[in-house]
Amino acid sequence: MKQTTLGIIFLSIAIISFSQSLTQTVKGQITDEQSGAPIIGATVQILEINPPLGAITDINGYYRIENVPIGRQTVGISYLGYEPITIPNILVGSGKEVVLDAELIESLHHLDEVVVTAIDQEKGQPKNELATVSAISLGMDEISRFPATFNDPARAALMFAGVQTGGDDLLNEIVIRGNSPKGILWRMEGVEIPNPNHFTSIGSSAGGISMLSNNMLANSDFFTGAFPAQYGNATSGIFDLQLRQGNFEKHEHTAQLGLLGVAAASEGPVAKGSRSSYLVNYRYSTLALLTELGLNILGDQEDITFQDLSFKVKVPTKKLGSFSFWGLGGKNTYQFLPNRSIGEWENESEEQRLGVAGITNVVYVSDDSYFETILSGSFNQITNKYDSLEMLTYDEEDFAESQVRFSTYFNHKFSPRHTIRIGTIFSRLSYDLTNVYWDRDREEYVTPLDENDHSGFYQGFANWQFRTSDQFTINTGLHFSHFALNGKSYLEPRMGFKWDRKTYIISGGIGLHSRMETVALYTARQYLEGGTFVQNNKDLGFTQAFHSALGFEKMLKPKLRFKAEVYYQYLFNVPVWPTQNTSDYSLLTFSALNTFDGYTPDELANDGTGRNYGLELTLEKFLTKGFYMLSTASLYKSLYTGADGVERSTQFDGGYIYNFLAGKEYRVGKNGNNSISINGKFIFAGGKRQAPINVSASINDGHTVYRFEDNYELKLDGYFRMDFGISYRKNKKRTTSVISLDIQNVTQRENEFFRYYNVGARRIASDTQVSFFPNLSYRLEF
Repeated sequence: MKQTTLGIIFLSIAIISFSQSLTQTVKGQITDEQSGAPIIGATVQILEINPPLGAITDINGYYRIENVPIGRQTVGISYLGYEPITIPNILVGSGKEVVLDAELIESLHHLDEVVVTAIDQEKGQPKNELATVSAISLGMDEISRFPATFNDPARAALMFAGVQTGGDDLLNEIVIRGNSPKGILWRMEGVEIPNPNHFTSIGSSAGGISMLSNNMLANSDFFTGAFPAQYGNATSGIFDLQLRQGNFEKHEHTAQLGLLGVAAASEGPVAKGSRSSYLVNYRYSTLALLTELGLNILGDQEDITFQDLSFKVKVPTKKLGSFSFWGLGGKNTYQFLPNRSIGEWENESEEQRLGVAGITNVVYVSDDSYFETILSGSFNQITNKYDSLEMLTYDEEDFAESQVRFSTYFNHKFSPRHTIRIGTIFSRLSYDLTNVYWDRDREEYVTPLDENDHSGFYQGFANWQFRTSDQFTINTGLHFSHFALNGKSYLEPRMGFKWDRKTYIISGGIGLHSRMETVALYTARQYLEGGTFVQNNKDLGFTQAFHSALGFEKMLKPKLRFKAEVYYQYLFNVPVWPTQNTSDYSLLTFSALNTFDGYTPDELANDGTGRNYGLELTLEKFLTKGFYMLSTASLYKSLYTGADGVERSTQFDGGYIYNFLAGKEYRVGKNGNNSISINGKFIFAGGKRQAPINVSASINDGHTVYRFEDNYELKLDGYFRMDFGISYRKNKKRTTSVISLDIQNVTQRENEFFRYYNVGARRIASDTQVSFFPNLSYRLEF
């Protein structure tokens, strides 16, 4: 009888244990947004569950909530004297703990009681408190949901208003408000870094595949205009990337296998009880895996490999503040293999190496003041070689650049109304640039680049935030830049405001901005008779831009947000061809505003201008009952003036962009522990522009001849692309596994890339982009 009773008890326990819903821990730190100081005694609650769960922050602002049910959760944070916030749709899984940090804004009117309500007004707001307009926070959870982004921030940005592809679906190049992609600035952990993409080129801001991993990134800011004074050396957009802190209490790991390669990540405490942590991610890939599956994306004669590594180690101390050691490195190769059996004698190869490492120190000198200091170093090298006996062409490039940067700023909160931030950035730019090619006309080798030297780039900024009330905030500031190579200096005033009426928000910003050209352009040589040379562009100035933007935002419902923004940008001091040097319309209509990368040894002048203006609309339904939706529409003009003084459309002047994204999550399995996510999006945009083709001249000359006097009047067919993604997430007691399939261009539409004259067919033909690109992957968290 006793054995029977005991057996029933154990069986009951087993049944109860098996039927229990899985849970996880949610933890993090709550700080003051303006001063960065930890908030002691703040209340953190898991809303919309019964019974309620919550915690109070400790002396260092940390909290810990255990036994949180897996799935989507809403977190409410409040503290007496501060404005409460609600953070919705936090994905809680069984494989890894959730680290959720947040910042609160001190209220100008101290209330006796604070009630937390679940209004998602804070969702998507930029992390930088000095940003007021044309900025959004990129959430890593959202990026992973967007189909065909391949966890790439640049590809994810295509869904935001005013952003479109650069014209090549194999690259993650983006055009923001009609600006050249060259004007984009990449930052990591608060400091400028080289272009963090594989398969890039000199002067480019993009590449084929991002070196960044969603295993490493925290929520990061993306700017499309009117940047705060803290940012310099950008005219079109900014990616301000932040690496998250590893779990300082528990070791956790991630493994991933996909058609684009394999990856592994690990994180955990460095020393028990010290709140120090490490986080590291490594990825290796070869696109040959796609070929093995019959998807001949690259062709039989091309070979591509790439790998990258990123890490962050954070070590807090008692007296010297916290230290973070972080870095990113990547290497990739490309090779075209000629088929000798059919007489091909064309060789092409490319190799790229990039490394970035830094140390960040944040130290508090009082409860309201802190210094952030960053010392970083970076190295990037691009080597290209092209050799063709058929074309009698030889071109070899070796561009190596390294940068050492020292950045520091002081942040002080005088009161809830007044906060200042003052800082400087010192950059030592070293370069070893070589380019040799065979000149067929002169029948000799020419060396337009052979430079090994260094120079300095110095920046300073000052920001003042003034809150006239809980509703109205003004951010003003100055940014200063000086380029030691040619002595050019720029002083750029900026101002922004935000009027938060709780039921709606009006925001705006104006300011001057500038962007330097690649060092290769400043140092390139033009050879004269007798073997001497001149560096035509050593004194070339920066491209400058005046930005203005005005925005309106309203919550139509608690989970439905509408945004509208109008903008006007005037660009000046743009490099163009000097009018006195040519009568060739291909040169007279040239402007750096139409370029993606590269350099020239020929003389340029800062005589060009440009204008961008438009209207952007966004309707976003936050994730509710498993469903979310994002719809954006943009109407815009992008114009430029070259050396001939005629205002024309830029090649990016498509006129309109419409994006639609929607997805649905279904909870499945016993107790709803697992989920299926289905996501789809489509992009519809006006086509890029190019010069019309002179058909009669093309017939006579036997190759494509363009009418450059009408440059960019020809508009290519409209761009349309539909992407699809599906994933299955399975939670077990200590692991989470995700299998997903992402397909870019699921309808296999062949979008027009450019037009040319087909001599053999005696007609105008079009080259098209990649019609289909899938990625199947499996991810395990434990």
